[in-house]
Amino acid sequence: MYGHNMAETQTVLWSRVLDRLRGPNPPALVCVDPRRTAVAAEATVHLTPRVGTNLALMNGLTRELFAGGWVDEAWAGEHTLGLDELRGIVEPYTPDEVARICEVDPADLRRAARLFGTSQRVLSTVLQGFYQSHQATASAVAVNNLHLLRGMIGRPGAGILQMNGQPTAQNNRECGADGDLPGFRNWDNEEHIAELARIWNVDPLVVPHWAEPTHAMQIFEYAREGSIGLLWISATNPAVSLPESARIRRILGGDQCFVVVQDLFRTETAELADVVLPAAGWGEKTGTFTNADRTVHLSEQAVAPPGEARSDFEIFLAYADAMDFRDAAGQPLITWRTPEQAFEAWREVSRGRPADYTELTYERLRGPTGIRWGGERLYTEGRFPSATGYCETYGHDLLTGATVTEQEHRARRPDGRAFLKGAPYRPAPETPSDEYPLLYTTGRTVHQFHTRTKTGRSRPLDAAAPRAWAELSETDAVKLGIHEGDRVRVETPRGAVELPARITRVPEGTVFVPFHYGEANELTVTVWDPVSKQPTFKTAACRVVPCNS
Repeated sequence: MYGHNMAETQTVLWSRVLDRLRGPNPPALVCVDPRRTAVAAEATVHLTPRVGTNLALMNGLTRELFAGGWVDEAWAGEHTLGLDELRGIVEPYTPDEVARICEVDPADLRRAARLFGTSQRVLSTVLQGFYQSHQATASAVAVNNLHLLRGMIGRPGAGILQMNGQPTAQNNRECGADGDLPGFRNWDNEEHIAELARIWNVDPLVVPHWAEPTHAMQIFEYAREGSIGLLWISATNPAVSLPESARIRRILGGDQCFVVVQDLFRTETAELADVVLPAAGWGEKTGTFTNADRTVHLSEQAVAPPGEARSDFEIFLAYADAMDFRDAAGQPLITWRTPEQAFEAWREVSRGRPADYTELTYERLRGPTGIRWGGERLYTEGRFPSATGYCETYGHDLLTGATVTEQEHRARRPDGRAFLKGAPYRPAPETPSDEYPLLYTTGRTVHQFHTRTKTGRSRPLDAAAPRAWAELSETDAVKLGIHEGDRVRVETPRGAVELPARITRVPEGTVFVPFHYGEANELTVTVWDPVSKQPTFKTAACRVVPCNS
């Protein structure tokens, strides 16, 4: 589990893992997390990389696979590209060098690598501890590399779950709701654009494809400048969830941009909106959810939404009608009126793409359990959706984010082979200094979810964790004269918050604050990964001052 505190983020799944760990023939468990979490307490090996050094650790693990002779050279030679380049990139990351950068025990690194290299089956899960840290994409890709080097994919017990932080994140990505195009289409492929335009019966110029999709952090910068004049926020709470919260509040509260918020409750973001549209909750509407393992579930409406609340689906249909959107023939662009009709339209959009839903229908999904799109298992023959004319993207430089061109991609002749991509470790943009001598990182607690929009209204959950806190190591607490429960001021170059202190087993020199409550992101830095564009919530520098000093 790489940066995946499953015990506090996916509690039902963790209970199943505990059953296996307590049962006969338990699996080995390797935990990569700087904190001593409940997952770490169960781990066979706990790797504790210094905050912001995940990629150095991954390069070290990869080097150990090569050094130990655990790479399936024949499989990798047939099914991947870039083997020798990757070998060269990771060669400097010896166990001693990784220990110097990451402050991990070299013996633990070797032991974890041996477990990965010699086990008959390996499953890896990855979450925000990698995605929202420094060199995020490069670190997550390194997990893929490990599996590809051993051929640990496409067979029972061997695979990768690049997990999602929210229940509908997977299907949002498939539909293009993360800013990309539906069906994992490539914005830089004219044939993909033409195909989408044909399905929708619109001019291809209507489909945005003149540059890479505008990511959320850039959208907010455009909203600050006023070049985006209307910002419509649905089912998310950026006033709490985005970095440097004071800056986000100024953008949302300014007159330069008209803000619409569509949500279940009156969130911190809704308080700053020009218009609020009350939306229905999951039990008040019909639709499908897709899990990280591709399982699609149908969730049917159980009760009517209260008052004026309407489902997101109905709100967007009403907007389309009011705007009178038309196709190339002058007919209404949106012809479907029910969730099932929308699903049928989505099936057609997904046809022939990596996430192909054409075999699924509402009737089939009303069976006893969910159904995986793509069948029981993917990649059984070691073939991947990498062909130049088919792939979602031609790729990026993992250090700079620079895009790979269509010509460069085609020259590699991937033809169904997976790319092994690596990058050297580079220090984070903000590291400890004399003024801010401690590392600052954020994360989750089991009793709250995201920005507490719903869990904060659950009395038992909120009573269990009603407010934020700051975790320090015992060594740092002694140095600073701080005791359990003392009020402390955590300061970064962006601001300061006052919180009660908890003395825990976080690494020396590290401060941890749960992000759910709002205080944590007052202090985070407005920096994002060059490829994924995910904010770097988990890597910054801070100082801690007792409030009575």
